[in-house]
Amino acid sequence: MQNKLIPHPDLPIDLPTDERIRAAVAHYGENVVIDNSVALLRAKNAGKDFLIYAGGRHALGILEGAPALYWPELWGARALLHVWGESAAPYIVVGLNNQSWRVREMCAKVVLLRGLQVVPKLVRLTTDEHPRVRSAALHALADQGTADNIATIEVRLRDSDKEVRRAAQQARDAIRSRLKLTEATESTTEPEE
Repeated sequence: MQNKLIPHPDLPIDLPTDERIRAAVAHYGENVVIDNSVALLRAKNAGKDFLIYAGGRHALGILEGAPALYWPELWGARALLHVWGESAAPYIVVGLNNQSWRVREMCAKVVLLRGLQVVPKLVRLTTDEHPRVRSAALHALADQGTADNIATIEVRLRDSDKEVRRAAQQARDAIRSRLKLTEATESTTEPEE
């Protein structure tokens, strides 16, 4: 007896994520895809077909009984890189605290892409236990951080992970460039009274 799930032939299980999400939008409509992506991010059931749209071939394994772990939550967040509605923003922010580092990392990437202003949360993630989360937070800080964040970013220049150090340097340089700061102006700028 075969326990393998045979998906409907129209489900695009082998396409790249962006193409699968476009296909889901064509099938369900944009608002439904956003709502289903948020449902996955929240560890809720969004239906077998949508799980396959979001997770591709990997989702079949879960539907056949493999442990779901954090994958559906990750796929929900990743789908929001490709389709967006402001209603998803609070769930992305909550996802920055997810127990899975992969979900935290993906939510930080969505924060960057969608311009969600959550600097204090990004600053906290610069000390995350996982280097990929620290890097994603630094990349997002590069886009929305201020001169006040430079000292926090510079601490990561001594991080144990090479990619985090690189992200910190890029973030620091991006903020300096965006705000037209130099090292001299940073150290001589006194807070206004």
